[in-house]
Amino acid sequence: MVPFKEAHTADLLKERASLFPEREALIHVGRGKRYTYNQFLNEVDRLAKGLLALGVEKGEHVALWAPNLPEWVIAAFAIARVGAVLVSVDPFYEAPQLEYLLNNSEARTLILARGLDGREEFLRLLEGLAPEIKAPSMPLHLERFPHLKRLILLSDSPYSGILSLREVIERGEEISNDELEGRVALCSPHDVFTLMYTSGTTGPPKGVLSTHYALINKSMISASLQKLGHQDRLCLAVPLFHMFGSICVLLTAVTCGATTVIPSDTFDAEETLKAIERERCTALYGTPSLFVSLLEHPRFGDFDLSTLRKGIVAGAPCPMELMKRIVERMGAKDMITGYGLTEASTWITMTSADDPLEIRISTIGRALPRIEVKIIDPSSGEELPDGAEGEICTRGLLMEGYYKMPAATAQAIDKEGWLHTGDLGWKGSDGLFRITGRVKELIRKGDRMIHPVEVEEYLYTHPKIAEAQVFGVPDEEMGEEIAAWIKLKEGEEATEEEILSFCKEGLDPFLIPKYVRFVDSFPMTPTKKVQKFKLRQEAIKLYGLEG
Repeated sequence: MVPFKEAHTADLLKERASLFPEREALIHVGRGKRYTYNQFLNEVDRLAKGLLALGVEKGEHVALWAPNLPEWVIAAFAIARVGAVLVSVDPFYEAPQLEYLLNNSEARTLILARGLDGREEFLRLLEGLAPEIKAPSMPLHLERFPHLKRLILLSDSPYSGILSLREVIERGEEISNDELEGRVALCSPHDVFTLMYTSGTTGPPKGVLSTHYALINKSMISASLQKLGHQDRLCLAVPLFHMFGSICVLLTAVTCGATTVIPSDTFDAEETLKAIERERCTALYGTPSLFVSLLEHPRFGDFDLSTLRKGIVAGAPCPMELMKRIVERMGAKDMITGYGLTEASTWITMTSADDPLEIRISTIGRALPRIEVKIIDPSSGEELPDGAEGEICTRGLLMEGYYKMPAATAQAIDKEGWLHTGDLGWKGSDGLFRITGRVKELIRKGDRMIHPVEVEEYLYTHPKIAEAQVFGVPDEEMGEEIAAWIKLKEGEEATEEEILSFCKEGLDPFLIPKYVRFVDSFPMTPTKKVQKFKLRQEAIKLYGLEG
């Protein structure tokens, strides 16, 4: 068995630049920016020297708050080159979340964009929390952010109290190549690379610490299963602040010397389709909802997607009918499915491009090489036999833990090193895993546990339905009842009676929804995951189920 690679991201980028100096590393279509691997490494090192000149230390936490800009990518690798820890900030955060993250992470440096779409809301939000930045002392002394000592703006235009990107790079001109490489030499593959925060839907967000070693090796395994090579061009339409974008796409591209194509600062279905056509992308990544938004775009048929072959659907169970549409209508013949968590340092299981379509449609694949996966009884903790449903647990290349949360870490990773995912699934005798849902999303109707995907799979076969989300709501008699909220395909019309009649034709009577509602959109995270807990909250109010 091939051993894992002892590599640090700082060395990995330099290695790829030496192997593929003139190959394009990064393209941002919306901003017209293009970098070969040589040019990209040069930009990274210019900023890395600037960070050294400012006094950024090895192991220091550096927060990065921006949408999908080319400068985000450069800054992330510069942070790695100086041995600091990348703290990713959701660009859609509001003041309470930003204050919590900066203080919980103990970030000493904040690198930020001006805002979204040319606006300056990031700056206004920060000023609202820390008005002292308008007349700063050096180093910074901010009442609400005691750890924060430096602010860097991802812009060459000056802003009162904040260093511009140009100023930082100019300061770095006094740092020699030998000084930078001296810092790189102090770095270890087992150093922490990222501190990424969970969504916090069931409590305060938790900061997940992952090492270069874990992230690089899982990325290399992923690239192998996808059959990616330096000739591939990966369309990155998911947010960079999330592990899906920054690691599963971007870092994976770098591990094999491929090209990363970013269509726009934030997700836009039409701009994504344009980028695939214009840049001849070979791979695309996203959640089921992201793919739905592309397939249902009114101009979908206008774009030439003939180069598209590969990619991954992940982040939520992908209904069979949707996967068939991705393969057939988008031409992505080698599209695969994968399953992972931030706490698992990305992937846990994955199908392969060599698998028949039936396997890629109906499973989440096998355990990654040298990664252990088992199914346990959530109540007893006992390992279950093949075919029995239980909680998915994994061991190998996991997070180092939650930052400053030892109790939460111990709850997530048991004494034997197994991460308890909170997801339900089962393994077949063929070694293939199926995911059936979240423990917390099970619908407890009467004496039965219902998986939302059981109903969703059937609804997706209706010719008028583009997307369906099924969830439980309180019910006095049954404990919980089934609600199905549906988004119809463009130009289609349907009635509640029509959908219920369709359900009666093919579903177990116990699985027929009590509530059906048509919607134009679903509440989503920035990574295009549907937030079912918000649907439940809205439904409880809508149907008067508070009591």
